[in-house]
Amino acid sequence: MASSSLSSPPQNTASDASAASPAAARRIALWLLVMCGLVAAMVVVGGATRLTDSGLSITEWRPVSGAVPPLSEAAWRDAFEKYKTIPEYEEVNYGMSLDQFKAIYWWEWGHRFLGRMIGFAFLFPMVFFIATKQTTRPLALKLFGLLVLGGLQGVLGWWMVSSGLADRVDVSQYRLAAHLALAVVVFALMFWLALDLWPAQKARGTHALFPAAALLAAGVFAQMLLGAFVAGLRAGRTFNTWPLMDGKFFPDGYFAGAAGLNDLFETMAAVQFNHRIGAYLVAAGAAWFYLAARKTEAEPRARLVLAAVGLQIVLGIWTLLAVTPISLGLLHQAGALGVLATALYAAHGVNVERSDG
Repeated sequence: MASSSLSSPPQNTASDASAASPAAARRIALWLLVMCGLVAAMVVVGGATRLTDSGLSITEWRPVSGAVPPLSEAAWRDAFEKYKTIPEYEEVNYGMSLDQFKAIYWWEWGHRFLGRMIGFAFLFPMVFFIATKQTTRPLALKLFGLLVLGGLQGVLGWWMVSSGLADRVDVSQYRLAAHLALAVVVFALMFWLALDLWPAQKARGTHALFPAAALLAAGVFAQMLLGAFVAGLRAGRTFNTWPLMDGKFFPDGYFAGAAGLNDLFETMAAVQFNHRIGAYLVAAGAAWFYLAARKTEAEPRARLVLAAVGLQIVLGIWTLLAVTPISLGLLHQAGALGVLATALYAAHGVNVERSDG
């Protein structure tokens, strides 16, 4: 029967760590943290492809042969001719030179190549850890599940890109949000599993804070998805004033209702307003969690979350006022993952420890 362990430090057993030994658990945890860093880099490079309008430069999905970029002038011209058949070229980049095409092609190729490398960086160590019996069966299944999710992310990425190859000049903001959502889920699951494996003591006696911490982490995730809609509609380059949106709290035309609930995600004014309100709600949640955690062992983690949220809001305002330059846009995107990591760290620290027995 499961039992709570709140009055003594957690024991780093094979059952608790889901690994064959404490040393193996630490090795796997370190590897997973490195993988989290690679996924974060993937998200940031994906943001760069959006900000540089590079995402549609490769019009085919070739999981194997696509790893090799054009190596000759003829191959470059062939790729360019394929790009010329889609609406983005006709309506946005008509007349661009081959050198200009190469600049956007390399961003998208780099994004896809990094995705392939992440797959290998996960697959080979996973096989090694399982083959050398450094994992238990439950941990092996969790790792395999993460591998499957990573593969699905590649499929979802192409589904997103395909939305911009026929009737649009960019990708669907809904598919972009779905693509980001799965990447963030993979990041979160790997980070949480790494924390499970890491031999660290949790904040004892603070399990009552877990619902608040979990809700805060969910709020950060939702706010990241609202940010994806801002990126999808390039809404960060409009209404570049704060705290009001061109002198108004509610921007003109917000939720006119003509398109029903979809109206909340179809206009630049709406998605930017949603993202602003989401930031305020996350800040309120972080402050609430900090106040609830004061004078408990969870206070340092709650303080870390509050500081990360505050820094991210300042960065977001700076990015907005500067009309979203690429450098600040990418830093803001990376900061969102940092906020999520701190929220997960806090939630993990106050989670009720359970062991079988």
